[in-house]
Amino acid sequence: MESQYKRVMLKLSGEVLLGSQQTGIDQDVVTRLCEEIKEVKALGVQIVIVIGGGNIWRYRDFTETGIERVTSDNIGMLATIMNAVAMQSAFERMKVECRVATAIDIPQIAEPYLRRKVIRHLEKGRIVICAGGTGSPFFTTDSAAALRALETNCDILLKATKVDGVYDEDPVKNPAAHRFDQLTYHDVMEMDLSFMDQAAVSLCKDSSMPILVFDLQKHGNIKAAVQGEKIGTLIAPARS
Repeated sequence: MESQYKRVMLKLSGEVLLGSQQTGIDQDVVTRLCEEIKEVKALGVQIVIVIGGGNIWRYRDFTETGIERVTSDNIGMLATIMNAVAMQSAFERMKVECRVATAIDIPQIAEPYLRRKVIRHLEKGRIVICAGGTGSPFFTTDSAAALRALETNCDILLKATKVDGVYDEDPVKNPAAHRFDQLTYHDVMEMDLSFMDQAAVSLCKDSSMPILVFDLQKHGNIKAAVQGEKIGTLIAPARS
């Protein structure tokens, strides 16, 4: 089956890289993820990735340290670069060309994020990991993923999580929570659903960028998502 999309934004939670560890990066998980993404690339899909840093640092997990929000968010953005470089290394071991483009200037490790250059990498068949968030504090990596997806003309934002879609309540706390197959941006905002921050949803809404939320832990789901299989929850404009 062919891909339904030419270019996709894949948003990965940093927590996914934990695996069975309490903190840091589980290299076995990174390798498995990169193998799945390599399969998707083989379909001819151009892939942009944004990954969070929650496996290493996240503001809300370290509020008791007394570190101010701006400084803490800066640490979190550096954590995303660490994750991105780890993934790049795994791709390169698989002989897959990959570039890390970061919003924070760190030339010894990664390229600066330049929109035209990123698009050129994609056109040449390289995977690009956009790291460093937006480069500014107070913005989540969800917002960074939405922003980069729009800037690089992606067809869809694929948000890979640890649950199989969007629910009206936390399914861990309430096993009877209802899972949605499809929502509009207005539904998400009206119900104040917290699977993604409102700024990211608003960005996608303004440009009619569809969002697919799906379970990353099920092997083959990334490929299924780009092939248009009915998985997860699709957030898209209301049908006229």
